[in-house]
Parts: sequence; C-alpha cells; structure tokens
Amino acid sequence: MAALRRSLWRHEGAPGATPLSRDRKTGGWRLGADVGGTFTDLVLAAPGGHATTRKVLSTTANYAEAVVRGIAELLAEAAVGGGDIAEIIHGTTVATNAILERRGARTGLITTEGFRDLLEIGRLRLSRLYDMDHRRPPPLVRRRWRLEVGERLDHRGGVVRPLDPGSVETAVSTLLKEDLEAVAVCLIHAYANPAHEQAVGAAIRAKAPHLHVTLSSEVLPEIREFERTSTAVANAYVMPVMDRYLSRLEAETGALGIAAPLSVMQSNGGIMTAGRARRRPVQLIESGPAAGVIAAAALSRRAGLPNVISLDMGGTTAKASVIEGHAITRSNELEIGGPISQGSRLNKGGGYLLRTPAIDIAEVGAGGGSLVTVASSGALRVGPLSAGAAPGPACYGLGGTGATLTDANVVLGYLPQTRLPSGLALAPELALRAVAEQVAQPLGLSIEEAAYGTYLVGCAGIARAVRAVTVERGRDPREFSLVAFGGNGPLFAAEMARSLEIGTVVVPPAPGVFSAVGLLEAEMEHHLVRTFNRMLTETGEAELRAGFALLEDEAVAMLREEGRAAASILRSIDVKYLGQSFELIVAMPEAGTPGIEREIAERFESEHERTYGHRATGDPIQIVNLRITARVEGGKRPPVTISSGASKASRNRPAYFGRRQGFASTPVIGRGDLDRTPRPGPLLVEEYDATTLVPFGCTACIDALDNIVITVGD
Repeated sequence: MAALRRSLWRHEGAPGATPLSRDRKTGGWRLGADVGGTFTDLVLAAPGGHATTRKVLSTTANYAEAVVRGIAELLAEAAVGGGDIAEIIHGTTVATNAILERRGARTGLITTEGFRDLLEIGRLRLSRLYDMDHRRPPPLVRRRWRLEVGERLDHRGGVVRPLDPGSVETAVSTLLKEDLEAVAVCLIHAYANPAHEQAVGAAIRAKAPHLHVTLSSEVLPEIREFERTSTAVANAYVMPVMDRYLSRLEAETGALGIAAPLSVMQSNGGIMTAGRARRRPVQLIESGPAAGVIAAAALSRRAGLPNVISLDMGGTTAKASVIEGHAITRSNELEIGGPISQGSRLNKGGGYLLRTPAIDIAEVGAGGGSLVTVASSGALRVGPLSAGAAPGPACYGLGGTGATLTDANVVLGYLPQTRLPSGLALAPELALRAVAEQVAQPLGLSIEEAAYGTYLVGCAGIARAVRAVTVERGRDPREFSLVAFGGNGPLFAAEMARSLEIGTVVVPPAPGVFSAVGLLEAEMEHHLVRTFNRMLTETGEAELRAGFALLEDEAVAMLREEGRAAASILRSIDVKYLGQSFELIVAMPEAGTPGIEREIAERFESEHERTYGHRATGDPIQIVNLRITARVEGGKRPPVTISSGASKASRNRPAYFGRRQGFASTPVIGRGDLDRTPRPGPLLVEEYDATTLVPFGCTACIDALDNIVITVGD
C-alpha cells in the first residue's frame, strides 16, 4: 500500500510513468491471438522477440476452433511444444458479437420501483432524428424480466426508503421461474451506497447460486442511472457466453500442452486475466480493435512519429483512432450496434450505450467482405453488411454470391488472379460475374469503372471513421501520419489519405496480423472510476487525495487477487462546467502542485477549447468522477520483430486506376524490393498477409524499422 501511495500523480498515457515493481515472467515464448469477423490472426514470439505469424479464416460457429487450429499450426512450424509457451494474450469479438447478434444469455433486471422502463426511455436521443421509421435496437432484457423492488437512496447514499425484503423475495422468485441465465441489479444512487444492491445480490445467490449476477455498483460505481443500468445489463447479458467461450478455449489449448495463463485484451488497451474477464466481460467489447491501436502507439514511439492515426481495416469493418504525443486517446463510454461505433457527442442513440473506459475508436462497416449494393435511387453502397468468413466474398469460391470490396479489388487487378500469398485460392471469374451483374449493369458502367467506383466509395467510408476521431475531436488530420494495417488497410490507405490531405502513410511489417502483434505489446491494466461530485472551488487537495485513496485500495485488492505485487498509478478526473451534461477527462496534477485548483481549471478549459472551440473563463467548474489506471508493466522485453518480406520475381500485372490512367502495367514486388530510395507508383507490394497499393502520384520506400513509408502526392 505504501508503494502505491508513493506513486506519481500522472495521467493515462502520460510519458514517463514508471512501474513501482513488476512480477510478470520474462522469457519463454509468447502467443497473441486476435479473432476478427473474417480472419483470426496469430503471432508467436520467441524469447528474443522474433515472431512467426499465421492467418486463418475465423470459425463463426465456434471462434475457439480457428484459434486452436492456428496455434497448432504455429507450434508445428516453429518446432515449439505447448509447454514452452509462457503467456497467451487474446483479443476477441465474442462479447461484441453476442450483443450485435442478440445471442447473449436470457437476462433479468432488478431495479428501483418506478424505473422499470429506463432501458427503453434512455436519454431520448436518436441517431437519425428526422427518420420517423427509425427504431433503436430493442433492450437486451425483455420487459417481463425487468422487475422492481421497494427502496430509495439519495445522491449522497442516504437511505430515503429502506429496502423492502418482501419485494426482493417476490422479484427473485418471479425471475427464477423464467429459466434465466443471468441477472443484473441496478438501484438508483447505488454508486454512492451499494448496501441495497449487495442485499439483493445476496438474495439471488442464496436462492440460485448458478445464476450469473452483475451489480451495477461493482461494474460502474458512477452517477447517471441509464448509463449504469445499460452497462450492468450488457455485462450480465454476455457473462455466460464469455464464461463458456473462455472455458472451452482454456481446455482446448490445454490439450495442446499449454499450461500458460490466458489473458484477454480490454477495450481500454490493457489486458486482464481470464478469471476477471469472466466477471467483467463488458470491458472486452472493443477488445480486438484496441490491440491494433496499442501496436500503432508502440510503432509511433519507435519510429519517432508523435502524432499518428491508426487505420485497421479487415474483412468486416474499418477502425480509426488517434495517437497524440505517443499517447492513446481514450473515451469513458462507447456505443455498440449503431451506424458508427464511437464515443462521439455528435452521433448517439443508434445502439447500446456502455459506460466503460475504452480507446477512442470510430468503426464503420467497410471491410474487404463488405457487400456492395445499388439502391433503387442509383446510389452505390458499400456495407455495413458483410459476407464474413462464411461464405465470404464471391472470389473465395466458398458459396458467396454477393459482390464485395474484395471482389472489386480482384477485378481491378489489385489482388492476384489465382491465390493470395497466404495460400487462399481465388476464383476471379466469380468476382467478375458478381461485380458485372450486381454493380456494373444497374449503374450502366463498364466492369472496371464499376469496380473502381466501388473502391472509391470504400475509401469514402473509411474517411468517415478518420474524420470521426479527428475533425469531430477538434483535430486536423493533415497534422498526422497514417498507420495502415489489417488485411485491407494497406490497399485503401494511400487513396483515402489523399482525400483527407494526409501526407504520409506508414505500413508496418506483417500488416495483416498487426493487431495480434499489439496484444504482445499490451500491459496488465485495471481502470477504476468512482463518482466524486464536488465543485472545484469547494474541493481541497486533501479531499482529492482521500478520494483517490479509496480507488487505490480497490486496485490493491485486485492486484493481490491476481498475485501481483504493485503497479504504477495514473490519475485523471472528469470535469465539466456546472450545468453541462457531459464531462471531459483531464490529467490530475502531480501531488503538491502549487495552486492545484487553478491548474485543474486551466487543464480543463484548454481541453474544452480544443474540443468544443471555446472556453467560459470564470464559470463554475464541477469535478464529477475520479479515475485511476493501475498498470502492471512487463519490464524490459525485446520488441516483437518479424522478418522482412522477401523479394519477389520481377513481374507486372495490369491494374485499373480510373478513367484518367485506365489500365496500367503495375510492378508487383515484395517488401524486400524496396529500399531507402523512394520509388514512384503505381506499385503493388504483396506479402503473406496483405497487399499494399501505391497509386499514381505517390512514392514508397523502407525506413530503418522496415516500415513501408508512402509519401502521398496531390
């Protein structure tokens, strides 16, 4: 405890934060497995950091199947036994898909009398305000499974009405008749006093110990009843799903002789143990996308690029995030299931709102497998529906018939006509037929023009995600470099960057499995929050210290449970002008800072001006929440390195670049064919896991870290 008390007062992601101690094992082989909607990516890193990669089609019926198959292939290729694996870190979309596809558990909700319909009322916000036919996704809990109990607390936790045991007995007995798997408990103002929630939880466990129970005061001890209820319900909804999935994955990896502990990537960019993931699966909703941002942040530090935009485009979606000063940008909430998944103040009400720390990621349904359609109005649309891994794009020859972005890329000559370097066979005639019948004919265009239009619409969709994390946040994308990865990111990055006037694109080694590399860069982290709710002028440093001490005590208990000694503590606060509806997260000044009240005010108003374009100097300021990040850093370990792509036999392939250039004989090369001298486009750089397109007007070279650096022309 004393070690924690001596830790520096630093903000999440602040440079220079140092661990007080470390206890994670070093040495041994480390394995990262990232499950996406279309492909599952794996990286096996040796003790010295050199890595072997594998990319396999995801098995959507049972995601663990593809993970285990890929691990077995990697172990065989590296001649490594399961007992040599020291750590497995996993990024998964299982929790996300359970919500999106409504395949979670049969879940009940117990809440305070009068608040039964809170999930449907929400915040009365709609993502499509003037669409009279728009419907929000239905609540995760049916109305008949939402029951009330008699009780009431005030905002300070004082008891206004004692908990009625009879109503608790009735509610629990009623839910037990419904054959439920999980129950969420969310009572009003439980963030200030959890006693009533704990009593209800104890009553449920006493009668039905098999049920998965979520208390809102444990998952989110924070003000705002709708956000707290929505988050607690989502956690309960996916608890049984994640429990079954992780148990199966641990059993099947154990059958390979792997006894190493399983860790899981969180939405906030840290990792947690599988045991804690079972209890807090809501923190895994953006698990997969977070790993890519972690990898991009590590690249930005090593390459000396302080400000970058990460672009992760796979087979199903494209995700964008911003890294400033080598620091990851985080949000305190996210929305899943809407037209664009992001923590945006401009676009809410279209999905399920979750109040949980997450990397600020904007996500659009534009991936290689995104289906291409022509509306009755003649508008060309790409996504959000995807062909996924089964049946996949038409060119995969696995039964898919819908035209996709990947099919368009085959028609354009950007992808090979026979098989991908990864070994996946292609059927170009099926791609030609799909694009001709479903896109070219309805639009009255040639096949190549229809395919190129599809490509440009895909670029526009990706640009939408980039604007969401830059322009909407008061950032100019022209001041950033773009780090492009994922199986399709390098194909679209240069053209998309040109549309936003971004001058530099960086494509890392093994771009198709880069998110899996990010899993091996992540640290064990716990993000904790507690409502404080004080006016800044009425708050002294001693009161702030006492509030943070409560969070640190909780962090210590969690670390002890996991067998950890200590961690660095990073502190931040949620602040707003009095009367505002939403807060901004700012760094907590270091202990003993002179005029700490003025420093907090200045940090908040600077961030307010950057985000909203103005400040209201002199208006009263309110501190709403206190936050800490307890990070167990892995100490010094070698960076993950992947061998440079080999040179390829010199050959050209015709590729189409629009009406102006038409078809051009385009060199097809390997990463090893590039050097420090910029080489003009057009070029196609083919690798095992991705293809990089360098269009006309751009140049490409290799930097000291083996990254492809594309300079984007007009």
